[in-house]
Amino acid sequence: MSNFQNLLIKRRSIRKYKDDLLLPDETEQILKAALLSPTSKNSHSWQFVVVEDKDMLAKLAKSKPHGSSFIKECALAVVVLGNPLISDVWIEDASIASIAMQLQAEDIGVGSCWVQVREREYNENIPAADYVRDLLDVPMPYEVLSIITFGKKEKERRPNDMDNLTWENVHIGKYEL
Repeated sequence: MSNFQNLLIKRRSIRKYKDDLLLPDETEQILKAALLSPTSKNSHSWQFVVVEDKDMLAKLAKSKPHGSSFIKECALAVVVLGNPLISDVWIEDASIASIAMQLQAEDIGVGSCWVQVREREYNENIPAADYVRDLLDVPMPYEVLSIITFGKKEKERRPNDMDNLTWENVHIGKYEL
């Protein structure tokens, strides 16, 4: 990408992937983006579990009833964790790392999609985060924020439309309707 705004315009959530694996260099670049992301007080309150195994991806795809089934089709999933004992803003730290990975992926032509796990349910008795924690042997006190999927795009999506920006959500000086 030639500039950051073009990257933002082009990045879209991709849920359909080709069967191709990511190149090791592509995976490394995505993970470096996470590790380079800023954190509150430089706490590095996040951790990342990288999953490429198809059997495990299929299990992660069952982490919630809606919006996760496509995980089984991706080439790579990164489960994003945060430690609330290290930082009271672990959610923000982990979210910044998540979007940094997604922007890096787009920059190298790899598709991605955020799958929300925190505050979602596996079923009526089990939170999705507990299901993922048990599946991947994530120790306490780490919390599961999201699963970010990556893969070669089955097809390109239309870029975001700059003419449809919601300027009504921007308030200058103070909030006014």
